[in-house]
Amino acid sequence: MELLQSGLKLRQLQVFREVLRAGSTRKAARSLGISQPAVSQHVKQLEATVGIVLFKRSTNRIVPMQEAWELLRNIELALTSLDRLEASIFAMKNDEKHRIAIAAPSVFGFVTLPRVVATIHSKTASNVRSISGSHDQIGEHILAGRADLGISRLPLDPQLFEWAALGSARNVCIFHPDHRFSKQSRIEAHDLAGETIVDIDPQFASHQMNFNALRFEGVEPNILVEFDCNGHEAGYVSAGLGIAITNEIIAREYAAFNLGIKPVEPSALYHYVAVWQKGRTFSNALNVSLEAIVSAFEPTMSAAA
Repeated sequence: MELLQSGLKLRQLQVFREVLRAGSTRKAARSLGISQPAVSQHVKQLEATVGIVLFKRSTNRIVPMQEAWELLRNIELALTSLDRLEASIFAMKNDEKHRIAIAAPSVFGFVTLPRVVATIHSKTASNVRSISGSHDQIGEHILAGRADLGISRLPLDPQLFEWAALGSARNVCIFHPDHRFSKQSRIEAHDLAGETIVDIDPQFASHQMNFNALRFEGVEPNILVEFDCNGHEAGYVSAGLGIAITNEIIAREYAAFNLGIKPVEPSALYHYVAVWQKGRTFSNALNVSLEAIVSAFEPTMSAAA
């Protein structure tokens, strides 16, 4: 209460949060639709109000200090609650009381999410909004109140999220069914010599792992197409334009493409979860939706056994 009386403003907290999420005042300004000087001013006012230096300043940039990240953790739940209240009021005004929002990488729209929606539709009066995004964006959608549940991967921050295990997966190689790899029991780095590769963008950890393994074997990757999210590679591979490396859970979303799938080494292990905001109170519809997500993965896990 004392901080509120001393001038702490909601807008300052919103701008501060966006600076840390975006990574710079320039990107935060673009996201918020305000000027960069306005962003800097809000941050300075927040520091003056709370009496803590939150950023180290150098030429043309500010670097968050540890105190900034600690403050973000403390205000995230409060801001998220306000975001959810706003969304709830909007929903009531627009007669959207029975909507369940699920955030997931778009690739899960091939097989898994249709199963989830079918279950929700059969057991509740709710409709479903599907929100796509990267794994980082899934968490942002949940914390911002745009999504009730999400499908994501560990690690996640246990101070912000709770989750239920869905399954684990290792890397696989996907290829056209007529490809020579169909005769092999597994694919190793040296097998990729001379192959055209359909590859996910370099900022993804899976790209770095795969390409480090190739170069360790003395194989220089031959990239034909780069894509920016899982799901895009299936069409190129199905057309015989190259092979791709993904993981078992993602690969099973491609059942309709009739692709060849073989284990690949070296491999990483991915842990998928259904995720929601920590402390979230579940309605009956949300409980049904969570159970639907878990159940939708169970046939997939059984097939792997």
